[in-house]
Amino acid sequence: MSRRGPSVAETVRRRNEEAAGALIGYLPVGFPDLATSIDAAVTLAENGVDVIELGLPYSDPVMDGPVIQAATQKALAEGFRVRDVFTAVREITAAVESPVVVMTYWNPVEQYGVQRFADDLAGAGGAGLITPDLIPDEAASWLAASEAADLDRVFLAAPSSSEARLRQAVAASRGFVYTVSTMGITGARSDVDAAAATLVARLRAVDVEHACVGLGISTAQQVREVLGYADGAIVGSAFVRALAEGGVPQLADVAADLASGARVV
Repeated sequence: MSRRGPSVAETVRRRNEEAAGALIGYLPVGFPDLATSIDAAVTLAENGVDVIELGLPYSDPVMDGPVIQAATQKALAEGFRVRDVFTAVREITAAVESPVVVMTYWNPVEQYGVQRFADDLAGAGGAGLITPDLIPDEAASWLAASEAADLDRVFLAAPSSSEARLRQAVAASRGFVYTVSTMGITGARSDVDAAAATLVARLRAVDVEHACVGLGISTAQQVREVLGYADGAIVGSAFVRALAEGGVPQLADVAADLASGARVV
């Protein structure tokens, strides 16, 4: 088994003690190719990103915006296979201390084999899974597999979620609850929806341990605003766009800039 460093929860907790909160960065595995995607993830960690979120490319990414869709489609065209995610996790966790979680639609996990996927992810040093299209009351096989493999599991909460659904997400999640700031697909926006603050407050009311906000964060100021009420800020499209436009050097600059939003001022 590869080295497994601090857990997601430990990392988020530590960053809330020593800074404004945690910065979580998303990149798809295999974009623009597997080796570069590994270098890019390591670059995020080296430039202030606290938790690495690796997206598993999928043929029908219904929740992803155009920037991420284009990147994942290129990864698939380049020959990405599910097993490549374990190679990426193994190499990233060997290089940096930041915990690595995989974000994936549920179908590839089922096709691969739920317990086999969990075991291979844990064996590569991965910290857990974010499953955007899996709800807790349909996740019995994943709950069992993640317990057996000692993996974190991150479920989503949306502004439309009922209190009962929020309680389910809080009870089933380990690491953090992925707090969707806007309804709809991902993508950087000029303003982070005010619904995010309301949703975090609702999660606090049902005893969430860590609520991290994603969808639409693209500037250091937005990171700072989100960390004023949430435990973590999740950035995706802004990092993917930087990698697509200027490669790893531009990604490093954007990561360092966004990480400045988590500093205590």
